[in-house]
Amino acid sequence: MTVIATTDRLLLRNWTDADRPLFHEINSDPEVMEFFAFRRDRAEADSMLENIRNAIAKAGLGFYAMALKETDEPIGFCGLWRPELEPFLPADTIEIGWRLAKRHWGKGYVTEAGEASLRHGFTQFNPPEIVSFAVADNHRSTAVMRRLGLHHDPDRDFDHPRIPDTHPHLKRHVLYAISRQQWERKIV
Repeated sequence: MTVIATTDRLLLRNWTDADRPLFHEINSDPEVMEFFAFRRDRAEADSMLENIRNAIAKAGLGFYAMALKETDEPIGFCGLWRPELEPFLPADTIEIGWRLAKRHWGKGYVTEAGEASLRHGFTQFNPPEIVSFAVADNHRSTAVMRRLGLHHDPDRDFDHPRIPDTHPHLKRHVLYAISRQQWERKIV
């Protein structure tokens, strides 16, 4: 098991086969996936987990398994990804993202994991900035973005090209970003 980062309460690590049930849970739960156009069945979730696991092993970037440090129980994910959303974002953009099982909401886990992911991203990959984006009405996620020190950049909001026209209420995404300099000032 490859550990990417640790916090007081959490491990960020690569995924294992034992994590498959949790990964399916967070990708099929209607409340967790409220702002996503698709829920994933078990086969789709397993395929997505394999893609993420391989990306982490190959390049170190991926949505890392977020597990409780004391028990290694997976509770969600948080990590870094290249979103491949040209022309809305440059090809080398690094995104921070997360997803958490509902029973663990409200405990500060995503903010804690997000801070560790930002530290890992800026120290290991040296990007000029790290971004995050979400459906405009996803106030839970945008609140986490603000707690992490990201700032809304309305000039870079966009209609997500992978959201089907059957879900127009999910198309508009707001973009938040934190530059390397802003992050360095925040951690001092």
